[in-house]
This record gives sequence, C-alpha cells and structure tokens, in this order.
Amino acid sequence: MINLFGAHITSLSIHRVGNKINNESYFLSDETYKADDELTPLIKEYFLKPFREKEENYFQFTHETDLEFHELHSIVSKIFLAPETIHEHSKNITKHLYDQSLHPHIKSGEVYIVHFENLQIDNEKVEGIGIFKSEIKQDFLQFSEKENQMNAFLQQGVNLNKLDKGSLIFNVKKEEGYKILSVDSNRYDTRYWLESFLGVDALEDENFYTKKYLKFCQDFAKDVVLPAEDKKEEVLFMNRAVNHFAKNDEFEESTFINEVIDNPDLIPEFKHYKTEQSPKYKIEDLTEFPIANNAVTAARKKIKNVINLDTNIQIKLDFINPESADKFVEKGWDEEKQMYYYLVYFNKEEKA
Repeated sequence: MINLFGAHITSLSIHRVGNKINNESYFLSDETYKADDELTPLIKEYFLKPFREKEENYFQFTHETDLEFHELHSIVSKIFLAPETIHEHSKNITKHLYDQSLHPHIKSGEVYIVHFENLQIDNEKVEGIGIFKSEIKQDFLQFSEKENQMNAFLQQGVNLNKLDKGSLIFNVKKEEGYKILSVDSNRYDTRYWLESFLGVDALEDENFYTKKYLKFCQDFAKDVVLPAEDKKEEVLFMNRAVNHFAKNDEFEESTFINEVIDNPDLIPEFKHYKTEQSPKYKIEDLTEFPIANNAVTAARKKIKNVINLDTNIQIKLDFINPESADKFVEKGWDEEKQMYYYLVYFNKEEKA
C-alpha cells in the first residue's frame, strides 16, 4: 500500500523534449525550478493524484543482460546516492527520453524530474524520484480590463487535472530493479513510455500473483464452469474464489481447490486449464504465495455478479453471502413454455 499525502518535493527540474524523428530538438534548463507557495501544492497534486486513484500495479527496471547496463537504473541509483546532483542527472534523463522519441505520433512536451521525500510504501517512509511528461495543451481564455472594456484573449496551457505520463520510482528493492508505478493517459504510444524509455517489466510480487491468479480463476469460470454448468454456478464459483482470497493471508492451492470447487468433476479440468493457460498468466509453478488484500478488493469490484437473461431481467447475487444463492435460488425447465426459469425464495421485499 502507498500513501502519498505526506510527500514533499525537495527538487524540481523542468525541461522540454521534442520528437526526434520529426527533427524537433530538446531544451534543458540551467537550474532547478523554484515553485512558490501557491504553485507547489497544485503541482504536487498534479503529479501524484493519478497514482492515488490508480490500481497499484508495480513495475521494475529490467535488462536482458544485467541491470548495470540499464541506463535509467544507473541514473536513478546515482541520484539516490547523492540527491543534490539530481538536476544534472535530470538532463541525461531528458536526453534519454528524447532518444526514444522515434515515432511520428509521439508528442513533444515538458518533462519534470522531481525528488520526493516522505513517500510511504508498505508502511515505510522512503524517498523517490518522479518523472512526468505533459503533452496535451488545452485552450483557455484570459481576460483583461482596459478603461471601460473587458477584453478576452486565447492562450494554451497544461490542464492540471490530467497528467499525460508519469512514473514514481521508490528507493526500495534496488537490486531487483526498484519498485515503480507508472501512469499513461495517452494509449497510442504505451510501448514508447513503458518499454523504450522506462525499460520496465511487471514486478512479480504478492500483488502481481494475487491479480494473475484471480484473473486465471475468472477465465476458468467463463471458459469451463459456465459451459459445464450454468451462469449461476459461474458467479458462485467466483464468489467463493474471491471470498477465499479475502479471508486468508496466504494462498495454498490444494486448500483453495478443496474449498472453492464444489463439483469434483471440475478439479481435473481446473488443473488441466492451469497447465494449458499458465504462460498467459505466469502461474505455471505458482501454488503458494502471500495474498495482497488491495488486489483482492480491486478484483472484487471488477467481477460481475449479475445473471443477465434474454427476457430483459437481471438477477444480482450477493458477493458477501453467496450461500443465499445456493439456498434460495433454483434453476429449472418449464416443459409447457419450453423455457428455463429461476425460482427465487424470500420472506419479504427489502426497501431500497
């Protein structure tokens, strides 16, 4: 878990980078930017708000040979050793970003390199480095008063409510490639930011494993449970799966299978599906791992617990008490109407 509300900006460098393939240049500032008391909280919110609102999907620097050959990892490590040198290193970061701007769709923009203190991650206060880029400019009106006349004129600027691209590098797990968060609002050039510039891959921690295993379960429910049984059982399987993760701190696969899979005939299907689909989810040898509660909460929000019928009727099942569906919802076949039906038992209608 992260907490960014107490973060403090200790250094801010602003440069500009163009599109190299379009023969645009870059501009490097001689000194750090000194924001005043009015601008500082606004720009800090501009940088950090997207990370508070986004699911925590961590990345890490990666290199096919060794991290010592990773350009950004090397620069970031030097900054963490001597934070007072960040401005000079920020110029090299900007040049590195410029060298990756090799697609005609990549937009020019301002680059902000920031040193933060008091970033909280996993209940520990650490320093961090932020690399942000603003690309999209918006029109806005400015007004002036002259004698007895109001005048309006058009200007362009950056919308502080939307960060185009950004990454937060936390000073933890250096040897593994640090823990990194990234946001990218402009999806047309994602490979440019994540792969070409940052050079990162997903960090395979408890958050990663929890998300991947639950996604695997969701696809198993859709591809195997639904065809073998029905929509109700698909929903109930995912109910049981999510609740199992929610009530445990550690995942153990055999316990999970025994508690979650009601139909014994589906157990070999589950194991076969896992073997077949493992490369997609990177869980081939994954049978035990710590469970990340925030990943379970995020997954619960995404999983649909609604049965949609072709008669324009929806049945919503309770994720918290799935046993109610077992007790009070029955599926059957009406010979006369030649239609399926759901029979729902209840004592009284609850007020909305």
